[in-house]
Amino acid sequence: MTQFPPYVGLGGRAWFYGYRSFCGLVLLFLMAPILVIVPLAFNSQPYFTYPIPGFSLRWFEAIWQDTIWLQAIRNSIVVAVASTVISTSLGTLAAIGLMRKDLPGKGLITAVLVSPMIVPIIITAVGSYFFYSNLGIANSLTAIILSHAALGTPFVVITVTATMVGFDHSLTRAARNLGASPLYAFRTVTIPLVWPGILSGALFAFATSFDEVVTVLFLGGVEQRTVPRQMWSGVREQLSPTILAVATVLIVISVAMLLTLEFLRRRNARMRGLAD
Repeated sequence: MTQFPPYVGLGGRAWFYGYRSFCGLVLLFLMAPILVIVPLAFNSQPYFTYPIPGFSLRWFEAIWQDTIWLQAIRNSIVVAVASTVISTSLGTLAAIGLMRKDLPGKGLITAVLVSPMIVPIIITAVGSYFFYSNLGIANSLTAIILSHAALGTPFVVITVTATMVGFDHSLTRAARNLGASPLYAFRTVTIPLVWPGILSGALFAFATSFDEVVTVLFLGGVEQRTVPRQMWSGVREQLSPTILAVATVLIVISVAMLLTLEFLRRRNARMRGLAD
């Protein structure tokens, strides 16, 4: 029971409980469609109804016994890891370049770099399809990796740029004055201080690639099925509780990534000396 100060009247108490109740309803509205599928993934029967007659792990076991799902998981991991490496490398270098005060056209360059976040994904997918078709690499993992790298790079640019706002550039200048090469100063001074932002951007890029389906529908063939595409195909062709089991695993992975991002945010705040 909340203890209110003596000066809080009936209206103040009503506002206190009403505000929190409204926030709870909003949270329930946002989370209910996601959480409602978790119990169904443990249903012992192939039904999508409540109440659940019994609990079982059979649908999770079915994932590892299905060669199509295993191929989709393997493709998703390969695409997500490769595209994350590319987008993290390019995004970090771009963010460092954008921090230069004498860079001409900084606003225009920034707008171009973050444009994949603004442009509708269907337009990006269509453009990627025609572009990579002319290069002869459509219907391949290479095209999907490059397309996802373009989608993930803006997240890296934004997070690394935000991290470097409070970066003390006198540290790198001191390293250079002591004889360090630009690459050595970057590796031993800049990277250790901005790695929380780099890792945060990498996690966003990984999540963007891992659950992206539109460009995969355009650029991927039968052999390039990823987990989201297989879920999409399963919903349309053969609805199975295995899809709910995969969705539950993805929810667990997403929660783990959110906790990691929160840890990195707090660590970055402590490094800047900000109150948390």
